[in-house]
Amino acid sequence: MDDTEQGDALARARERDESDPLSAFRERFEIPDDYYMDGNSLGPISADAEASLQNAVDEWRDLAIRGWTDSDPEWFHYGERLGDELAPLVGARESEVVVADSTTLNIHKLVGSFLDARGDRPPGVLVNDLDFPTDHYAIAAQLRQRGLDPDEHLHRVESPDGRTVPAEAVERALDEHDVGIVFMPSVLYRSGQLLDVERIAELAHDHGAFAGFDLAHSIGAVPHELHDLGVDFAVWCSYKYLNAGPGAIAGLYVHEDHHDVHPNLAGWWGNDKATQFDMALEFDPADAAGRFQVGTVPVLSAAPLHGALDVVHDAGIDRIREKSIQLTETLIDLADDRLAEYGVDVGTPREPARRGGHVALEHDEAYRISEALRDHGVVTDFRKPDVVRVAPAPLYTRFEDVHDVVAIIEEILETREYEEYEPQTGGVT
Repeated sequence: MDDTEQGDALARARERDESDPLSAFRERFEIPDDYYMDGNSLGPISADAEASLQNAVDEWRDLAIRGWTDSDPEWFHYGERLGDELAPLVGARESEVVVADSTTLNIHKLVGSFLDARGDRPPGVLVNDLDFPTDHYAIAAQLRQRGLDPDEHLHRVESPDGRTVPAEAVERALDEHDVGIVFMPSVLYRSGQLLDVERIAELAHDHGAFAGFDLAHSIGAVPHELHDLGVDFAVWCSYKYLNAGPGAIAGLYVHEDHHDVHPNLAGWWGNDKATQFDMALEFDPADAAGRFQVGTVPVLSAAPLHGALDVVHDAGIDRIREKSIQLTETLIDLADDRLAEYGVDVGTPREPARRGGHVALEHDEAYRISEALRDHGVVTDFRKPDVVRVAPAPLYTRFEDVHDVVAIIEEILETREYEEYEPQTGGVT
């Protein structure tokens, strides 16, 4: 692409931004850098999230203990109220969703509870070898707590290419292993592949297994239809595309057919709200997903989600997804045109239906490239061994931004500026 072609492409990008129905949402965010492309790790703060957090602080100041009943939203039902707001984003009924705890703790709770409820199903759990590690840590721990050796009962689908996990590979693994639970991510955290949730749930059920999913890298960027697909349970965080802040409260879904499953970690906040303050010594679980809450809802970690969800609902998850596909497609096309000659490969599936919200740019010097990008005001992240993850989040990223970021990467590669940076030696990236 010569200078004239680049200029024309940039002009078209600016025209797309002007006609973009989501363009005004950028003004509701505080963007900390020139180009923030790391919303798949931590979304930036919005005025809405900040206001709902401040409202909770003000209610704490003004109401103190009365905040549990007199606040708006009422703290006592905060987990359920926020669950109601989240339900449309995952295609669930309100009773099937609640916010609680962290993603890892929710995996512990749901995998453990469904292991206990498996009946005649075998105790094996099927995961994949490209998972985010915490999923495996939690599942292995739940197996060990039941006297089951993870080496024998935690089965991994092998990726055929180190990037993706096709449904066919899941099917082969199910044919080879006896499992009672299939637990997969909706989007692979390195490559950005969007897995076929419908097909995997169908395969799990055909093999007599429960189907569970980790939606951490899709919630708020990709619409889901968990109830209609018969997904049995799911978990997610709210600090990525939902933009609810660092360490924000997580969420979980349990299909209404399983609202009789007994929580393996019972706690008073999962008690039926109508009898919770009877203070009976026998647990009376809620007849909904709320039974999987454990301790008191952390109001100050949940409050930003209330405002953050206003932004997502105002934009509309279908419009968010449509723009996300367009942004990532633009990024992939530009990478092919301008970065491939410098050794950059796109590790993300090119078909929109198989792609989440970020793009994996692969290069042998990915770590040093990501470091150089930060000094150019571009925030991405690096994942071993060779991936720069670029996430053009639709609520605050412009098409012009994507063009600018690719131009900066091209400059770093062309001038070999990345050689000025030390290779990775460890630590947080």
